[in-house]
Amino acid sequence: MRTRPFALLSALAGLALLLLLALAPGAGARTTGVSDAAAALKQDPVYVDPAARAQLSPAEEQALEQRIVNADKPVFVAVLPESGQFPADSVLRDLRTATGITGLYGVRLGDRFDAGADGTVMPRNAVRNIVSGVNTPGADAATQLGNFVDQALPTVRGSAPASWSDGSATAGADTGSLIAVGAVLLAGGAGAYAVVRRNRRRRAEEERVALDKLRVVVDEDITAYGEELDRLDFHPSEPGADDAMRADYERALDSYEEAKAAMAAAEHPHDVRVVTGALEEGRFALAVLAARRENAPLPERRAPCFFDPRHGPSTTDTSWTPAAGAPREVPVCAADAARLQDGEEPMTRTVETESGRRPYWEAGPAYGPWAGGYFGGALLPGLLAGTLLGSALATPAYGAEYGGGDFGGGDFSGADFDSSDFGGGFGDWGSGGGFDAGGGF
Repeated sequence: MRTRPFALLSALAGLALLLLLALAPGAGARTTGVSDAAAALKQDPVYVDPAARAQLSPAEEQALEQRIVNADKPVFVAVLPESGQFPADSVLRDLRTATGITGLYGVRLGDRFDAGADGTVMPRNAVRNIVSGVNTPGADAATQLGNFVDQALPTVRGSAPASWSDGSATAGADTGSLIAVGAVLLAGGAGAYAVVRRNRRRRAEEERVALDKLRVVVDEDITAYGEELDRLDFHPSEPGADDAMRADYERALDSYEEAKAAMAAAEHPHDVRVVTGALEEGRFALAVLAARRENAPLPERRAPCFFDPRHGPSTTDTSWTPAAGAPREVPVCAADAARLQDGEEPMTRTVETESGRRPYWEAGPAYGPWAGGYFGGALLPGLLAGTLLGSALATPAYGAEYGGGDFGGGDFSGADFDSSDFGGGFGDWGSGGGFDAGGGF
């Protein structure tokens, strides 16, 4: 159960009511199904169907929830009975559709287990390996699910959904769970509340420091972009200007205003991603406008130059090896491609660090949202693998402190997702097919 100040106070005040509900005739007797499981998972990471309660006790459920909540990862676990309400061939896909939240979903259906994940959260082979590892014959639910969560948390991308911080109790939990949770909260409420406040103050201070670092870099980017607009010296009424050119120019101006407004309103490090995303969009509009004015072929939509996004859209990919890292293909502008071909160093974007100015990928994790806005969540981890910033992006703490959710996971997508990511059903046990492997239960 996520520890939240308002949830804590609500639980303490309502404990007597919960006890009365437990004694009321028919308490907890209601129809359950995928919709109930999905509603519960929107509020907390673990759901145990009343008909499967014997598999996982309230205390074991709470302990599992707390491990997931502490890691701030989009990992969902459901313990369900084998019944017609949970069709084995579609329960994973149905559950993901009903929640509408990107993440990794693990389901224990009777005494069988499988999992699936959105591709942005975990690759299909990683899901398959985890499922194979935890599908030990005869394993009880607490052991199996605990192993699943422990293996998944260091690997899964993104952060927990914001909906987990809403509400005062686990939706769909049975009365026994509520009583157990209420008793635990009553016993340790004061201490838990103090911990929550301390952690929030620590996180707020870390975010403030990170945002201050980002503000310097982003202000430089915004200024450089404004100078590009001035150098372009385009006038909508100039001879030869057509509607397409004017539309490109208007898009470039809108991006400039959007970036300035978003930076002024930024309150958290992850807010910066909107700013650099707007600048990336604007620079592409400028490149298209320049090509139209010169009657040249329109540029392909590509990522910006890896070495310095201020160089504008890349023109090619080239091999580059960071210090103590492995070679990888990175998008580069024409000027940097020529420098690399001549054996020279590229014109790299540097930022201030405690040891002086260093390339941004050798700086701290605060620059993750800045780079994410330029390169996007799917591209960035591969580009930065083996660098200081890349290592920071891979840590569980990154999402909570610097906006790791920008890189996939924990976001509402409704039913607008690739259902093939969640595969078929529980037919091929241990395959780890789930959502992304096409196998699953």
